[in-house]
Amino acid sequence: MPKSTEVLPECTQLMDAGKLRPFVEAFTSQLLNLGHTRLTVSGYEASARHFGQWLQSTKIAITEIDDDVVRRFAQHRCRCPGSRQTDLLSAKYVNRVRRFVGFLVEYGAVTPPTHELPGVDHHEVQIAAFQTWLRRHRGISERTVRRHGRMVMRLLAGLGPDPKLYDARLVRQVILDEAQRSSRANLKTMTMALRGYLKYLATQGLCQPGLDQAIPTVPQWRLSALPLYISTADVDRVIASCDVTTPVGIRDHAVLLLLARLGRRRRFEHVP
Repeated sequence: MPKSTEVLPECTQLMDAGKLRPFVEAFTSQLLNLGHTRLTVSGYEASARHFGQWLQSTKIAITEIDDDVVRRFAQHRCRCPGSRQTDLLSAKYVNRVRRFVGFLVEYGAVTPPTHELPGVDHHEVQIAAFQTWLRRHRGISERTVRRHGRMVMRLLAGLGPDPKLYDARLVRQVILDEAQRSSRANLKTMTMALRGYLKYLATQGLCQPGLDQAIPTVPQWRLSALPLYISTADVDRVIASCDVTTPVGIRDHAVLLLLARLGRRRRFEHVP
């Protein structure tokens, strides 16, 4: 039985989810870990708790939940306890419930449907499983677990939904594309998250092993690793390599020339 790690105090407890209560709490915790706002999560929690209340009033067991039960819930004339009483539930509201049912399937509390449930984001299901694996096998902080989940979620748009189709070329290209719009520090964190995700997929047999080795290394120069000086000949060679036929090359040539002159001046100033 899942246990909650965080409760949303702003969600009013007007409906009783009954036996689904621990699942509702675990569901909201998962959504928070995926980076959703507390306002968004409160909407999902209210829908899931309403579904639990309705199951109690209709005497439907958790193990009996299926597509037909969700349809009956969507069509019921709501007179459940609380402030939400209406003759018709919106499609968005019902899709939240479908996503909660997908969560119940993931936990094994409900038999998987014969076809995919509408409203279930399978990317987020994958990320949630990855975060659970990190907690069990990596021993990292909860803050890092959440950050890794957000980073990988962002990269999945380029990687695609099917890990079995991932290859070294695709993995490298996704990181190279991200390098065009991310800072060096952010990119380095992103590569760490992706390495962990690819290792997780490989352990589950969901992608070919060793793909984490295809991720390009993000260089991070330290002052101690830089040379203390550079010869005049090397400076002149670097300056001469600039392509002065392009605006960028002209700019680089001017900057390097200025820095070289300043460096030479300072060197002569220190000669006794």
